Amino acid sequence: MRKPQIDYTAVFHALPGMVALLTPDLVYADANDDFLRLAGRTREQLLGRYIFDVFPENPNDRAAAGMRETRTSMLRAVATGERDTMALLRYDIQDPERSGRWVEHFWSPVNAPVLGPDGNVVLIVHRVEEVTELIRARGGLGHDGRARMLEAELFTRARELQEVNERLRRAQARDREVALALQEAMLPAPMPVGHHRAAVRYWPAAGTLNVCGDWYDLVDLPGDRIAVAVGDVVGHGLSAACVMGQLRSALSAAARVAAGPAQALEALGLYARRVDGAESTTVVKTLIDWGTHTITYSSAGHPPPALLRSGGIVAFLDRATDPPLGARPEHVPRPEASATFAEGDTLVLYTDGLVERRAEDIDTGLARLADSLARHGQDDPEALADALLADLLPPSGNTDDTALVVIRL
Repeated sequence: MRKPQIDYTAVFHALPGMVALLTPDLVYADANDDFLRLAGRTREQLLGRYIFDVFPENPNDRAAAGMRETRTSMLRAVATGERDTMALLRYDIQDPERSGRWVEHFWSPVNAPVLGPDGNVVLIVHRVEEVTELIRARGGLGHDGRARMLEAELFTRARELQEVNERLRRAQARDREVALALQEAMLPAPMPVGHHRAAVRYWPAAGTLNVCGDWYDLVDLPGDRIAVAVGDVVGHGLSAACVMGQLRSALSAAARVAAGPAQALEALGLYARRVDGAESTTVVKTLIDWGTHTITYSSAGHPPPALLRSGGIVAFLDRATDPPLGARPEHVPRPEASATFAEGDTLVLYTDGLVERRAEDIDTGLARLADSLARHGQDDPEALADALLADLLPPSGNTDDTALVVIRL
């Protein structure tokens, strides 16, 4: 089928309802046929002229505000690049055939910007809904005229609310795109850790953007060793995520030069003192060495890693726990401890969203984690990570963020 040739100028002039085009200086560039007919003006009387030279304010009405409100709305559309819906407006128009006679009109206007290739506003679409006849049909503005004007006002407000909801929907869609890009930049897929199998999960709190203050990090080190960490910044959303990004990067760098987890956390603690919003952050750092079959760890106020041994026995690595970052007024060396592991054991690091619930002791959540590990421990890391989330997170969504790392040792 042939593509129809559309004459958009003819379409514009035939549009139902009053529509005019103005420059950002509020000069008429064009108007459709309904606008000319209902406004009582010819095209020659409009084009190239300033809007309020064509339609000045009624000098006999000291309370008139239509010109001021219309100008404000149009200039707001130019400044923001966003559509602006006005409230119901009374705007008297001078009779072109009888000088000094002003005709009462009620308008419901919308001003929408048209953007050029550079993103600047080049035109304003001024669409006006004429509701004068509606007001007159209901008896004008007599003793109950305010109520009828309110009825028309509510109609306008309902339409405005629809437009606001649509803008909010578009903004939320943009926010989700930004959040996903930010998540990907701050929490990329982990680099390969030699021949060892690992799985990571990131689960933001229900009702938040797809970003949070929880993080994970895996660093491949020489000598068949890896450094693994999880951390939790206080708060949710973009501000917490920005702090998280700084701390995660700093700890990842420290892991490559520090002698062990405790020294890496000491360096992170000193750095966190210079980062707004980093106070009370919790983090646990582990160093897994397959050459010696040991896990060396240190915790800054974080829930203990879980080590699943053969036979379904779960041990929590809790012998090197210290306060969160920034909790002490002075720098103090952090503790460090080690545990041995056997081939086939599983190490699980997580943030408190996996195990903590309001009005419940933390030991209850840790017991749930141990039980789930014992039941699903033979699964591969990817399946085990999914099983832990399914078992431990509420079906309706959690109120806290969750990060999870599962490593088959």
